[in-house]
Amino acid sequence: MFSEFAYTIFEKCITAYHVKDDVYQTFGNPYPKEDIAHLLYRKNWIDTVQWHYEDIIRDPDIDPVSALGLKRKIDASNQDRTDLVEYIDSYFLKKYQSVQIKPNATINTESPAWAIDRLSILALKIYHMQEEADRKDASPEHNAKCKEKLEVLLEQKRDLSTAIDQLLSDFESGNKFMKVYKQMKMYNDEELNPILRGQK
Repeated sequence: MFSEFAYTIFEKCITAYHVKDDVYQTFGNPYPKEDIAHLLYRKNWIDTVQWHYEDIIRDPDIDPVSALGLKRKIDASNQDRTDLVEYIDSYFLKKYQSVQIKPNATINTESPAWAIDRLSILALKIYHMQEEADRKDASPEHNAKCKEKLEVLLEQKRDLSTAIDQLLSDFESGNKFMKVYKQMKMYNDEELNPILRGQK
């Protein structure tokens, strides 16, 4: 199943990041560029680094100049994340381009890559909630609450994985068809963001 394949890559990526646990560490992708695994690993690395950016920027004592620099990094990370999702969707578009679409085929509310994006974030939530559930310096009440939350996250993982695999099966059988819209984010575009346009 594709969801299991993707989740295994996400877990490998998260584990690799936490060896150094440093947002400024060098990124290395163990998969060849032509492999979908390369895109999945890169996607989760972006998510993992941004997860930790979001932790750092919430430091109440952070220097305002450092916070602004970090906000710029988060903005760039969000754009990279969107770009990777679109690359992953391109992979699925190509994969299913020769499928005979059935006359009664329907479209899905989100593309496969955006569902996989959610699975990548969920992998991070599960990893960090497991850490909290196992914390030795936390109270038993804290550990218990986090274990309850972890169970919910694991249920979400099962449901989302099932939904992803069902969606891909529907594409393969022609019961659903893919239609992907570019995100067309405006705030990073010097022609579309009036603030940036005014500075040109």
